[in-house]
Amino acid sequence: MGLRSIPVRSRRSRLTLALHPARLVVIAFATVTILGTILLMLPISAREGSTNLLDALFTSTSAVTVTGLAVRDTSVHWSGFGKGVIMLLIQFGGFGIMTGASVVALFLSRQLGLRQRMFTQAETGTVSLGDIRRIVKAIAVVTLTVEFLTAVVLTFRFRATDDLDLWTAGRYGVFHAVSAFNNAGFSLYSDSLARFSGDIWILGSIAIALVVGGLGFPVLLDLVDSPRHPRRWSLHTKLTLTVTATLIVGAFLAILVLEWSNPGTFGPMGVGDKLVNGGFHALTPRTAGFNVVDVGAMDDSTLLVHDGLMLVGAGAASTGGGIKVSTFGLLAFVIWAEVRGRQDVTLFERRISLSLQRQAIAVALVSVGLVLTAATAIARLSSITQSQAVFEVTSAFGTVGLSTGVTPHLSAISQLIVIVIMFTGRVGILTLGTALVMNIKPSLYRYPEEGLVIG
Repeated sequence: MGLRSIPVRSRRSRLTLALHPARLVVIAFATVTILGTILLMLPISAREGSTNLLDALFTSTSAVTVTGLAVRDTSVHWSGFGKGVIMLLIQFGGFGIMTGASVVALFLSRQLGLRQRMFTQAETGTVSLGDIRRIVKAIAVVTLTVEFLTAVVLTFRFRATDDLDLWTAGRYGVFHAVSAFNNAGFSLYSDSLARFSGDIWILGSIAIALVVGGLGFPVLLDLVDSPRHPRRWSLHTKLTLTVTATLIVGAFLAILVLEWSNPGTFGPMGVGDKLVNGGFHALTPRTAGFNVVDVGAMDDSTLLVHDGLMLVGAGAASTGGGIKVSTFGLLAFVIWAEVRGRQDVTLFERRISLSLQRQAIAVALVSVGLVLTAATAIARLSSITQSQAVFEVTSAFGTVGLSTGVTPHLSAISQLIVIVIMFTGRVGILTLGTALVMNIKPSLYRYPEEGLVIG
């Protein structure tokens, strides 16, 4: 009997591993991506003819991963049905990943205790498994409320500025509201939002939607539950808000200084338009993907700033991608502690465990290595510069969608690489984070310690 129980336990272990929440999220994203590809290949999805497999797969992946990179002009190539499919894929990619990430985070926190954190790398001890239904409901309410309010503003503004009838303006408003909140960057205009450069109503409403969507649900939950009591906020919320504000201000100043006199971007604009557009472009590289000026005309230094912002991305368990704000913030505090010679890394009077520090370092290094490797391959396979390749791959990995204009001109193999990077950037780090958390095991022995020469 004892011998027979071993295979049974082995099968149960394999089944438990196969049904792990993180794997289910990956399978769900892959399934919807394939379904979206099939729908986009239908003749009804295109205005003329049909769409080939590679273009449909690229578009479906970009929508599900809420990236925004496109090999076909969304406003020209796709029919009303095709645009509807893209919008639904975006909605699933945003709402689905938020729900999945939050559920997995709660599951792991309950399973492993307060020492471990999933994706958010934050304190979630105030939220238990019994709150999942309430959390999913809250996510839905926040999502639909922000999208509805954004759609209303955009509808009336599109009608007033773009001379559209109410029905068309409504469709445009809903599409851009969904794309904005989910940080997708898809636009029904060929120039993204360049024609609305300086329009505070359109850019402002989209900016608010993308910031709210990019904060991450754990932060939104804290803000809703304790709006007037910052002391009750979790460490993750405090870190995310602090780093987000710092990045926005820093990016705004850097972009203004670098592009102020650029004749291809901000140069011809008045001071007011420069400030509005500079503020918008300080937000959009954080995984939103909209643009109001030609990104390809930006200075190389500005593109490098964008690379950094896209790699960092948005908040954990949000609609955005990247290595996440919490990871970047933790690494910054690790460096600060080392510079000051402190033994412990502390944030807001809380000590951060060594396991979390290792996880942050692992996620960051793997991400940078993946981006550089893919960019080098694409630069060799396509007729673009290394700088353009790094920008394209970083945009894909961070699920941003900004491009210097080279996306449609990439070779077939390069486009496949970008597809893999978009998918990996959206769900790969999810899997990696889960693996790091689940793989923590107490060691029964330790080897002798010896020093190394660093630097």
